[in-house]
Amino acid sequence: MPPLPPSSITVSIVSHGQLDLVRPLIEELDRFSRDLVAKVVLTINIPEADALAGLHWGFEVERIENRAPKGFGANHNQAFGRCATPWFLVLNPDIRFDRDILAPLVAQAHPDSGLLTPRILEPGKAEPEQHRALITPREILVRRRPDYARPAVPHWIPGLFMLFRSDAYREIGGFDERFFMYGEDFDICARTQLAGWKLQVAEDLLALHDARRASRTSRRHLYWHLTSLLKVWSSPAFWRFRSALRNAQASVR
Repeated sequence: MPPLPPSSITVSIVSHGQLDLVRPLIEELDRFSRDLVAKVVLTINIPEADALAGLHWGFEVERIENRAPKGFGANHNQAFGRCATPWFLVLNPDIRFDRDILAPLVAQAHPDSGLLTPRILEPGKAEPEQHRALITPREILVRRRPDYARPAVPHWIPGLFMLFRSDAYREIGGFDERFFMYGEDFDICARTQLAGWKLQVAEDLLALHDARRASRTSRRHLYWHLTSLLKVWSSPAFWRFRSALRNAQASVR
């Protein structure tokens, strides 16, 4: 396999008063994946003390400081406007690396893969997060039962670590900004696949997630979560994707 071209990835990170989390993430990107990263687009979504003042890395860190807070998708769409590389990486501030994941992830990308991710390991867990099925009311109710059958291939991935082929992101118009927070990750996964691109998971690569379950502790986040689910289930993309999954499952029986 030919070597990967340098500076192939633009990384988008959004801070909601989280620069103390962003700093070690950028340091790990610099330590392990410097050659592949063209730049990090860092969006400051709410005012905060500058925990990165005076620091420098082996790639540019381009800042966007919002005058008013934006939603998850709007922030990353704004960052994509600064992307001139073939790959666009959406990263949560609390993702952690202990080695280079980006080079092997890009190296194993299939030509029709529009969205890639490694496996994600949550704190205190011995195994990576299991693959996620189509979100439905019934799936939410039964997903914790011992007899719940996970899909062999995920139907969608969470928005913690999303490596997009820029052509795919551009083709589908990025994130749907009607989702302020939550639900936009399922939606963009569905629309990416409906556009003919594949979702590819690197089963041999692992990223760590220092999970912050705000929706379980904040009424505001819980409200966003519930209203986003309603938006998902009322969207044409959900019903088209559900139909496509059913047709694919029927064809292999």
